[in-house]
Amino acid sequence: MLLAGALAASWFALPIRTTEVIGARHLSAGQVRGLAGLTPGFGWLYYGAWRARGLLNDPWVRSAVVTRRFPDAVTVEVREREPVARWRKATGTVVGLAADGTVLPLSPGRSADFQGLPFIQGWGPSRLPDALKVLTALGGYNVESVAYTPTGLRAKLPAGSVWSGDLKSLLKYAGSIGMYPKQNLNIYPWGVSVQE
Repeated sequence: MLLAGALAASWFALPIRTTEVIGARHLSAGQVRGLAGLTPGFGWLYYGAWRARGLLNDPWVRSAVVTRRFPDAVTVEVREREPVARWRKATGTVVGLAADGTVLPLSPGRSADFQGLPFIQGWGPSRLPDALKVLTALGGYNVESVAYTPTGLRAKLPAGSVWSGDLKSLLKYAGSIGMYPKQNLNIYPWGVSVQE
């Protein structure tokens, strides 16, 4: 009974009074606190990873570190995913994508988050992971869009394009773009064709 009384007293004697959120850009500090289960008056001794699991369920959160400091403080350091592309889903809705393919929802009032990002679209079986690899490989060439079809992938650049039916060949010969920056390149397993 004495132990039960001590546990109950510790709940009220050591509540979480101070919270700090570090690294949140797309999520507000209040959203991070809510996802982390940091409610006012919750007992500091009882706060742990089980309470903060909500952070990992949010698509914007790539990782998080939660640190408790005696006697009443909790710090949440968040590493968020960054949007790298816009993608038109089969429903016609345009969403943001992280480099790992995670769909990132648009935050209210933050529609500019996805403006200016390369646009990914296509038809047929989804080749979204391949399109994201193309964006990563051609990151230094200001890719405007990547289109996929069952027969290949086309990356549109500011003054030209690159097409390949095979992702491995495209990644292998991607350096050819630097030699022909304003041309249309077709990359095949056996070589590169340059068109004006």
